[in-house]
Amino acid sequence: MIKNAEWLVVGHSKDFPTRIGRTIHIKGTEIAVFRTSENELYAVENINPHPKGGPLTEAIVSGHYIYDPLYDWKIDLRTGTVQEPDHGQIKTFAVCEEGEEVKISLETV
Repeated sequence: MIKNAEWLVVGHSKDFPTRIGRTIHIKGTEIAVFRTSENELYAVENINPHPKGGPLTEAIVSGHYIYDPLYDWKIDLRTGTVQEPDHGQIKTFAVCEEGEEVKISLETV
């Protein structure tokens, strides 16, 4: 956890199924939350960095990457970096589970 960060409860653990993106709205920011098959949670800004844009919640989760089905872009959920040969960056946010609560901080990782 990031010390001195404001953590906001965004749902219950069961609200975030494996390998499915979920959209969360926090203070005017739209965030996509993904749970990997390894049970890790990741939170990223829900804006595709492709020039045509679009949401990321429909992406396919594989390991710690998401694959955009519209533009065939691969994005690292840990860093927000678009993988070569494409390029771009998305914001990533700290996310954690405490007991059965899922919390997000708007502090970027």
